[in-house]
Amino acid sequence: MVQSEILIRTETEGIPVDIRIVGEDAGQPAIFEIDEWEAHENGEARIQLLEGQFYEYNVSEDYYLKASEVVAPSRINPSTGRLTPHVYVGTLTMEIMSAVGNRKCAELRIEIRSRKTSYRSDYRLMLEGITEKCTDLLFYYNAPVTHRFIPDHTTDPRTLYQRFAFANAILMSDEFEIAIQRIVTTPITAWREEFIAKDVRNIGKVTRGLVRQMAGGGNRSILSPDHPLKSKLKSLPARMAVGSKSDSVDTAENRFVKHALQVFVAFAGDVKSLAPTGSRLFEEASVLENHLNKFLSHGMFRDISGLASLSLNSNALRQKEGYKQILEVWLMFDLAASLVWRGGDDVYDAGKKDVAVLYEYWLFFQLLYLIKSVFAIEPVGIDQLIKPTRDGLGLQLKQGKHLAVSGLFDGGSRKLNVEFSFNRSFSGKNDYPRAGSWTTGMRPDFTLSLWPAGISQEQAETEELIVHIHFDAKYKVESVAAVFGEDETGVNVNPEASLYQQEDLLKMHSYKDAIRRTAGAYVLYPGDAAKPSKWKGFHELIPGLGAFAIKPAKGNNGTDELKSFLHDVVNHFMNRASQREKVAFRSFDIYNNKPTEEVREVLPEAFGDNRALIPDDTFVLIGFYKNDAHLKWVRKRRLYNFRTGTSGGSLALGSREVNARYLLLHGPGETVSGRLFKIKEPAPRLFSRQDLEKKKYPEPSGAFYLVYKIDLVVEPEFNGQQWDVSRLPGYRANRASGLPFSVSLSELMKVLVK
Repeated sequence: MVQSEILIRTETEGIPVDIRIVGEDAGQPAIFEIDEWEAHENGEARIQLLEGQFYEYNVSEDYYLKASEVVAPSRINPSTGRLTPHVYVGTLTMEIMSAVGNRKCAELRIEIRSRKTSYRSDYRLMLEGITEKCTDLLFYYNAPVTHRFIPDHTTDPRTLYQRFAFANAILMSDEFEIAIQRIVTTPITAWREEFIAKDVRNIGKVTRGLVRQMAGGGNRSILSPDHPLKSKLKSLPARMAVGSKSDSVDTAENRFVKHALQVFVAFAGDVKSLAPTGSRLFEEASVLENHLNKFLSHGMFRDISGLASLSLNSNALRQKEGYKQILEVWLMFDLAASLVWRGGDDVYDAGKKDVAVLYEYWLFFQLLYLIKSVFAIEPVGIDQLIKPTRDGLGLQLKQGKHLAVSGLFDGGSRKLNVEFSFNRSFSGKNDYPRAGSWTTGMRPDFTLSLWPAGISQEQAETEELIVHIHFDAKYKVESVAAVFGEDETGVNVNPEASLYQQEDLLKMHSYKDAIRRTAGAYVLYPGDAAKPSKWKGFHELIPGLGAFAIKPAKGNNGTDELKSFLHDVVNHFMNRASQREKVAFRSFDIYNNKPTEEVREVLPEAFGDNRALIPDDTFVLIGFYKNDAHLKWVRKRRLYNFRTGTSGGSLALGSREVNARYLLLHGPGETVSGRLFKIKEPAPRLFSRQDLEKKKYPEPSGAFYLVYKIDLVVEPEFNGQQWDVSRLPGYRANRASGLPFSVSLSELMKVLVK
């Protein structure tokens, strides 16, 4: 039943106390009252409020409520106030306090339920999934494990719920129930022979065993003279043991299943005895105990004797459907109930049922196994996920604690280092080129880092060779539009998006723009999107932003789309000519050295044909004309020639000379010149002496020349300007003043004569 207000009547020390709760949003009834059965089955309180809503309450006079996380009492009247669940989800225990002496009189349990209707099943599926992955790690990576006949699960009360949550996820799973149903429907049976004492006159067919009993059995009767056997025997026993065969379920395999169920029931009972009566743990342990006792009450188990020894090498036990699943659960159970997870405090400590945090932990394992599969690696450090502790085996996964696993990917044409990190921090205090953030410190939920094999991560950072791809878990998001605010047609579907959804979008942009060498930032949310949403930064897969729907489920949970994306990332990194590689090099080339030049003089604006006019990367050839006839020929033919070869005065070709954009000429005794020309062709051509003679060049003396085609007209900003070539780096005085050299436009503008 859903309503907008509720009156809760309770009693403290024989005195009735009324508590009224009213939802502040009258247009949205947000108070639920469920029946006892549903509350018991789910380990929840009957009265339930909705996360993110606000409520007003008042308590009977002389009493007030106390709960640090949710209750905000009025400063004027402590018996009234507001309930502010925010993002809290789970069972909330509030203390009913007496104003006289500020004494605790009673407790009130209410449930804060998630806005997501699937949160109950999501919670169970995610815990089950984490348990399965953890036990896989335990079997594969840990030291040899022994399994006890009767596991010992006495435990520190501080870790009790953590251990119970893992075991409960296995034992309450649909797969476990289906396995039991298969066993009781088609159990393993064996022929069993029973011997019953029968009157010798009713024994039927005589067997060898009966013949031996006839000869030696006791309590005998004398045969009459006319009896057919009188010639062979004088007497027969009055009764003989006659064997009969029947189909029996009392087999070693079925005895093991019964024993396993009994151990599971005992575990639930132990937890109940340790949990405070009425607590959520007590209720959930009771549900598990009843659930398991239902299986044990089946008539089949009444005919099965107790297990004398534990032998797990039966082929039927390891291969037959139903039995092999119970064997797997048995092996998982002993480990799961021994596993301590400090990060679980974030999920279910003090009655919480924080599915949003659990979703982040669950996604860690989904991503870890995806990355193992896509990159075909066994990550180094994966054995550090579970370590021995004084409490047992500890899962080292906790919010705020950095955890990283790495491996080497061999793509055939290229090898890459791969690192997958949980909660890696990127500090805002590290100066470029070190790893970190340009602004404040940031910590994405998950980070995939890739860089070439053969160098350290630190070197890859400083040389712009590493790429980071970030993922953030957003359980409360239900659609891409909830984050990005638009549907596929570009129409804003949620103009009044809540603050946390806007923050989700801004955070993705922050990761991409603020964390150095980030190539992508993606939201992971439990939605039902038919396809992922990805926005490319330029023309390639990365850099980019996007979202993937990954939903807790037994079948297709959406990871196939994410796996396909990771394969695309691999293919992208195999392309050594990608634009991202070029951008990375340009960044390294530009930022590797601090700027040494400042250009504040008037220059043409860098747009249109001049888009590439970057002063440091625009080069000017400094040439020499011999006399007026030479200069006149240059202007008429719009050509300028440099000598080539090994003789003195020839031009040494380099990238600056080949890619020069301007030519500045000066003559004999001339150090200040304004004769600036624009070079029209991208590279010089090679002319012979004969070629120049045909062009009427005055007195060519060399065998070959490098000839540039020039334009007499330059940009208006250069009109009337003159430069002192003697102050340029590369200029040599006296007889060497005519030798050619090149400078950058930045260097040229520093010798502008003003």
